[in-house]
Amino acid sequence: MEAKPTAFQDILIDNKDKIYRICCYYLSDPEDRKDLYQEILINIWRSLPSFKGKSKLETWIFRIAVNSALGFIYKEKKRKDKNDVSKDIVDIQIESNQSKMDEEDKYQQVLEAINCLKTSDKVLISMYLENLSQKEIAEISGFSESNVRVKIHRIKKILTRIVHTKEKKNGKV
Repeated sequence: MEAKPTAFQDILIDNKDKIYRICCYYLSDPEDRKDLYQEILINIWRSLPSFKGKSKLETWIFRIAVNSALGFIYKEKKRKDKNDVSKDIVDIQIESNQSKMDEEDKYQQVLEAINCLKTSDKVLISMYLENLSQKEIAEISGFSESNVRVKIHRIKKILTRIVHTKEKKNGKV
């Protein structure tokens, strides 16, 4: 690979939005998202010399981002457990009295719904939302392509149910 600083700058320019969206898929707190984003960039920087080109660069970056997110969540959970914080369930409320939500509200609602998913489902849906092919998702996750297709379909149904339940709860339907 080319000189490390130049390669890293190119990666950052080409992938910063994708990396941040991954942070949003896994974490709801803006400060935690910033911390995770920095951690992902550090991990990419450290791992850059080991990139052999056996997979697409985008796939490699995605793996680092997902592994970093999972590690971050695990560390945060351990930290919370040490501080005797017993509440481990995400309590989501969408605060909007508008009858029709604008696009940003819809986007936030989907992110909040994704945050309600179990970790393995977050991994799959985040890859899907980043437009990775079923083959790439299968390669990263270890599932077969047909299993990926089924799991993505089920996750979409779960997300739809979560969003509709929250809309009913907030009197939006």
